[in-house]
Amino acid sequence: MNTRERFKAVMNFQPFDRFPIVEWAGWWDKTVERWHKEGLPVNLSDRYEINRYLGMDIYKQIWVPVRTQKCPGPVSYGAPIIHNLQEYQSISKYLYPSLSDESKNFFKNFGKEQEKGEIVLWFTLDGFFWFARTLLGIEPHLYSFYDQTELIHKINNDLSNWMIKIIEEICSICIPDFMTFAEDMSYNNGPMISKEIFDEFMAPYYRKIVPIFKKWEILSIIDSDGNITIPASWFEEVDLDGILPLERQSGLDIVKLRADHPKMRFIGHFDKMTMNKGEQAMRKEFERLLPVASKGGFIISCDHQTPPGVSYQDYLLYLRLFKEYAYIK
Repeated sequence: MNTRERFKAVMNFQPFDRFPIVEWAGWWDKTVERWHKEGLPVNLSDRYEINRYLGMDIYKQIWVPVRTQKCPGPVSYGAPIIHNLQEYQSISKYLYPSLSDESKNFFKNFGKEQEKGEIVLWFTLDGFFWFARTLLGIEPHLYSFYDQTELIHKINNDLSNWMIKIIEEICSICIPDFMTFAEDMSYNNGPMISKEIFDEFMAPYYRKIVPIFKKWEILSIIDSDGNITIPASWFEEVDLDGILPLERQSGLDIVKLRADHPKMRFIGHFDKMTMNKGEQAMRKEFERLLPVASKGGFIISCDHQTPPGVSYQDYLLYLRLFKEYAYIK
């Protein structure tokens, strides 16, 4: 099987030759800096060049921006850009652009590799929790579900209309294999919002968008950090296909998640905190994941970016074990 055939087989619960060997997210820059000092060729800094050098399957990604470069930014991380509807309208000229030339070239160029089966192609969009938070700021955004309901609906309706346009633009060039909605709406004790808030402010817009992905046969996956055990059912209700990265340190358990959601697809969940603990710790982690992964619909990968606490030799050991376990089903 080639890379794309293997991805499709796994994610459609069909027979496959081995597990994909992937790093779904790029490495931390500090991780790569460390590895350059420990044996990774210094001329390799591009995420996909490193993938290829290490003999991994390549999944190429682009994040399609919903804000232009001229859009005002926050004064600090998590701070607001706007405070009310009037300010949102004042920056609207900087939002919801057409597909950029850079994005068009990404899909044109890498679509050719995808068509040959050499890569899996995917893209990311700001989700209906994430985007409003980037505009309103972390804390004000949570209050806005109660005191600025009109604004939240306005933002998410505008965002969904933009998505419809962007999806059609992308699919006129090539058909990606999957996409992710950036959401990050959970922490280690569960979701940051209630089911009632999800149903009122997010679900209607997912129900508007997800059928378009179904039409194009593009898997739609939620990217949320933290423990998503509770909201997993919310995502399933609006017909989203899956979830990543399934952070182990949040207390998430893939066995329960699979039992509760037998048709959903999952990516990630290999506990990154074991990656500098030696061979036995990593073997134990692979063996924890194998029973679920062997049944399909689950791609094992680091449960977020590999941290700089993992040496180059640690990572080479991780890959050696991954390639060993990839054929055990």
